[in-house]
Amino acid sequence: MSRHSGKKSRMAALCQMTGTGLLLALVLACLPLTVPRVFGYQIYTVISGSMEPAIPVGSLLYIQKMEPEEVAEGEVVAYYGTSESGAIITHRVLENRVVMGELITKGDANEKEDLRPVPYGNVIGEVTWSLPGAGRIAERMTSREGKVLAGGIVVLAVLLQVLGGWLGKKL
Repeated sequence: MSRHSGKKSRMAALCQMTGTGLLLALVLACLPLTVPRVFGYQIYTVISGSMEPAIPVGSLLYIQKMEPEEVAEGEVVAYYGTSESGAIITHRVLENRVVMGELITKGDANEKEDLRPVPYGNVIGEVTWSLPGAGRIAERMTSREGKVLAGGIVVLAVLLQVLGGWLGKKL
């Protein structure tokens, strides 16, 4: 084996390991945004401070659908502010008025309860888990620029794999 073939062999292995590492990192970064959806969770990013400090701005929330009648006092729910606006609000339940079909809610950082009760029809589900700061990362990953970057990583990883295979055959 010549001295050059050893360098090519190491270079081939390095290219293939780097390509594999890039793909693995991309898959791992996407798992928190994809796998929970398979199990019925909806994922949202917190954009206001009404639930601080329990749920900081920029948190990634995992929402599980549940029957509004079963929501207990103290649980945190996500709901549509109004059926027209589509704005999603995440607040703590102070009272569940089952007979009236509505929840009384309040943001932890707010002084008073919300002005309007939340009709059962507006409830999305219960907040089962939050990851502080991960919402900002998720927003970047799902933006146009993030998708272009992910595509570029895939292309680079494939090119490194091909280059590594080519260098390995040239020995």
